[in-house]
Amino acid sequence: MPEQNESRGSSPPRAQRSDSATSVVLAMRQLGVAGLPRNYELFYEAMTAGSKELTDALSALGSRPSQKQLDEIAEKFLSRSTEKLVSDAHREVTTRLDEILALLKKERHAIEAYGRILDETSNGLSTRQEFTSEFLEKIVNVTVAATRKSLEHQGVTTQSIITKSSELHDVKLKLEEYKRLAETDALTQLRNRRAFDRRLTEIYASNRNITFSALLMIDIDRFKTINDRFGHPVGDRILQIIANIITATAKPGTFVARTGGEEFALILDGFGEEACAQLGDDIRQAIMTAPFINVASGANYGPITVSVGTCMATQAQNPDDLYTKADRALYSAKSGGRNRVTRFSSLSDGNFTKNWQLYK
Repeated sequence: MPEQNESRGSSPPRAQRSDSATSVVLAMRQLGVAGLPRNYELFYEAMTAGSKELTDALSALGSRPSQKQLDEIAEKFLSRSTEKLVSDAHREVTTRLDEILALLKKERHAIEAYGRILDETSNGLSTRQEFTSEFLEKIVNVTVAATRKSLEHQGVTTQSIITKSSELHDVKLKLEEYKRLAETDALTQLRNRRAFDRRLTEIYASNRNITFSALLMIDIDRFKTINDRFGHPVGDRILQIIANIITATAKPGTFVARTGGEEFALILDGFGEEACAQLGDDIRQAIMTAPFINVASGANYGPITVSVGTCMATQAQNPDDLYTKADRALYSAKSGGRNRVTRFSSLSDGNFTKNWQLYK
């Protein structure tokens, strides 16, 4: 992949992510990668999700990689198996619905046929002046046979619809579970960047959401140093602990996502600016005072601190603007000494430049 500016840990530079679509298309064009949706997703993940392993794997391919090579990397890093499960479950839902519709259509035809028999019988009774016993017996036999057949058919159809509906319910549950897995960060079990981007966009779908929503961004201070000193397995465990602390401190039902290597985000609903900043400080203090100790070895990895940036949805024009402004507040917290909460509304206007060393 094209050389990127130095950033914190393994996460891609924020400036690059502020215009992700353009950056992804440019990188693909420079490497001669076909503009397929699955390739775009692969490069988007590499440039926004903070996976050094994925970025290194793409870089190792050099220019003009084959589609097979790209698909192999996608299969390894993007959990395409989960996406395939979602697609398969979706097709199964469609199949079950088609089967139920076919049964209903068949039932309609059967009812129409039964109606025609009754009409013909009624017409025969109304047009004849004299009825013989043989004629009446024939009418009765035809009517009884048609009625019995219709009732039997309805019973079979009803049971078939019940069975298909039960199967459809089971597939629907599987589909919902697969979709949940596709939007879950495997390490922390929080929502992933894909889910975060979708939820952030939903804020600006209604005036009510804009009025009552806010974005809170959290970044672990000096996380690269932690990884370098103790190794990535310890770093992964610390990420899991911090994810649990954030979830436990936030209000139940709060949208919490891991949006980058060591970056987390909360989309808040019903919070004023003061309450948003207070939640950020509660999370900051909970992490700062939490023990990060390996019980088996006695090794102490703490204290660990985080920097927090907040922005109200009403202070931004759209999802990208909200993310950028919360990001600016987070950077300000970093440049102000780390281990603090900064509101976007407290920032002064003027040129805004970043020193990426702060994220190391």
